Amino acid sequence: MPTKTEKELYQGKPTTGHEWDGIRELDTPLPKWWVYVLYASIAWAVVYFILYPSVPWFTGYFKGVLGWNSRAEVAEKIDEAKRGQSRYLDRIKTQSADEIRREPDLLNFALAGGKAAFADNCAPCHGAGGAGTKGFPSLADDLWIWGGKLADIEQTLRFGIRSGHEKARSSQMPAYGTDGALKPDQIGDVAEYVLSLTGRSADKAAAERGAKIFAEEDKCISCHGKDGVGKADLGAPPLNTRIFLYGGSKAEIVRQVTKPQHGVMPAWAGRLDDETIKMLTLYVHALGGGK
Repeated sequence: MPTKTEKELYQGKPTTGHEWDGIRELDTPLPKWWVYVLYASIAWAVVYFILYPSVPWFTGYFKGVLGWNSRAEVAEKIDEAKRGQSRYLDRIKTQSADEIRREPDLLNFALAGGKAAFADNCAPCHGAGGAGTKGFPSLADDLWIWGGKLADIEQTLRFGIRSGHEKARSSQMPAYGTDGALKPDQIGDVAEYVLSLTGRSADKAAAERGAKIFAEEDKCISCHGKDGVGKADLGAPPLNTRIFLYGGSKAEIVRQVTKPQHGVMPAWAGRLDDETIKMLTLYVHALGGGK
């Protein structure tokens, strides 16, 4: 503590000797309890550094006297959770999706697991709850490009669409415009006919011309069927609804007929285990559109 001879006093209290615009800086010591808390905190930090992983080294880090590791703790908790779920997972592993569906307790577990797996792997494309978006089909309605039965959904999940897997579902719509199979005015007529299938055509004459082109053996009817009902075994979507994967306006239909877009879905076999694929199958089927 500075003496009166070293520093002047201000109202009986020592100062540092500094003054700014008549304001003097008092030299007041910290409360002892605050100092003791500071010392205790420093001591605790030193103990913590010794007991737990802390200081980085050139070839890693100091692992601590206790050898505790947060990753190991998480792994242990995951293993513990899996052991608790094993009574369900073992049954899912040995049963088909149809069989699982007939057991209420097992189905509830599978739906919960499928929902979690969907959020991690499928929602980025198909949206939360399978709502879908442009270019990514909805999984919550009853319109399916490749079929909505349990077996159909599982097949698609396992091997994907145009994924490159040898068992992947694959179909290719001809590029009628860029290949020169149809002239631009003919494509416009076909688009008018497709619009007429949903009651939206504004040009009856063009729609009638488009219907004749549509019905030619090597054109649209061979895949999309009479009246555009679609063929799931070929991956040809129905055209008699107002649900279009790449847009349902005339311009968007013309663009798709001229130079079609073809989506790709990854094969999940090998990336997800069989139990997860079955749970996903049941969850997607239960979203509201399964058949």
